[in-house]
Amino acid sequence: MSRSTPKSFILDTNVILHDASSIHQFQENDVVVPLTVIEELDHFKRGSQVINLNAREFARTLDSITGTAIFNGGVSLGRGKGKVRVAITRGLLPEIKDIFREDTADNRILSVALEWSKKNKNKSKVILVSKDVNLRMKAKALGILSEDYTTDRIGSVEELYSGKEIIEDFDDDLLQKLYQAPYEIQAKPVLKKLKGESLPNKYYILKNSSRSVLAYLDKEMEIIRKVDKNYIYGIKPRNAEQTFAVDALINNDVSLVSLTGKAGTGKTLLALASALHVRKFYRQIFIARPIVPLSNKDIGFLPGDVQSKIEPYMQPLWDNIRVIQDQFSESDKQHQLINNMIKDEKLVIEPLSYIRGRSLQRIFFIVDEAQNLTPHEIKTIITRVGEGAKIVFTGDIYQIDHPYLDSQSNGLSYLIEHFKGQKLYAHINLIKGERSALAELASNLL
Repeated sequence: MSRSTPKSFILDTNVILHDASSIHQFQENDVVVPLTVIEELDHFKRGSQVINLNAREFARTLDSITGTAIFNGGVSLGRGKGKVRVAITRGLLPEIKDIFREDTADNRILSVALEWSKKNKNKSKVILVSKDVNLRMKAKALGILSEDYTTDRIGSVEELYSGKEIIEDFDDDLLQKLYQAPYEIQAKPVLKKLKGESLPNKYYILKNSSRSVLAYLDKEMEIIRKVDKNYIYGIKPRNAEQTFAVDALINNDVSLVSLTGKAGTGKTLLALASALHVRKFYRQIFIARPIVPLSNKDIGFLPGDVQSKIEPYMQPLWDNIRVIQDQFSESDKQHQLINNMIKDEKLVIEPLSYIRGRSLQRIFFIVDEAQNLTPHEIKTIITRVGEGAKIVFTGDIYQIDHPYLDSQSNGLSYLIEHFKGQKLYAHINLIKGERSALAELASNLL
């Protein structure tokens, strides 16, 4: 087989729900969509979630391809691209029936992939593309090549931008200058000596044998200034990373912030407290999180009305609000202010799906558990943000509940990889848990 011979990629339903433009991502290779996939997409066309939008968008894309050629030889996707074809499913092949027996959508997709592999034997490679690891394993058991949809995956998570760097043996004269007004130094001579990548809005721990200082490289990369620990609505940062996070969150020159870290590092608490601290610059504080049912159980199985079903997912956000309120007595005006903001809808906590149709101008917008979003969902959210808004994504890229995402393919990792170095963006990876000694020990050992 020639190296230039196009491959044929069989797409699973979840690939299209993940990325409606996926048929255009395979260069000169051909794309095969089993008719069963189109039937499955029909079940997702109603609703306001991104997967529903993707199902509708893909249906429109296929509908725009006129003629019956899409069911026969296929239709070209454009210059330098392969063809797209819809494969009609004619029941299960005997090999599939013998092993898996049940006539399910997954098994029908497998049957198409196996039939296509037989037809194209010695002609071109046939590869089943699925976000479902179990379906990929079933394909391999049948001798079918299979792989994940990796177009929007980042590289090594270990090399993902952390937002900070520690510099040892830093020049003591320069350190002393940072402790004196105006608490900043010119960046150019310093950056030449640094080993790591110099990026706008990057944070540094500068130290030597006698002293240390927390510092920040401004967005123009011209000034390195000292960063102080600031109380924000009764909350004080407890470590260097939390101090950096607060600095980014209250910096009006930074309109996009991401915070990562394991449970208990203070991501959501710091974001909420910072939002309250700078509330005068915004007309509303909006906090949202995606609803991803645990153990793959749909919320429809939970008792009660819609509000009762979503309350368990929103409760951790309310818990953080209570922690902030508890820094003040009930008679304190800062305690009462939070109650008034909630009553007047100046502080709103809702599921992420509820943002559709909202105006996101002059909003301090916090998206919690952002690791459960796809790259396309992250893009959709950011592109809705209007003038004067600030958006904060928080999450743990190692703690993912979404069945088809992992640490390399989730939207939060994708955001960090693609936005690092932008002047309006800052990121900090929080390391140390601050809930309690027991919580920190459990996080590290279990």
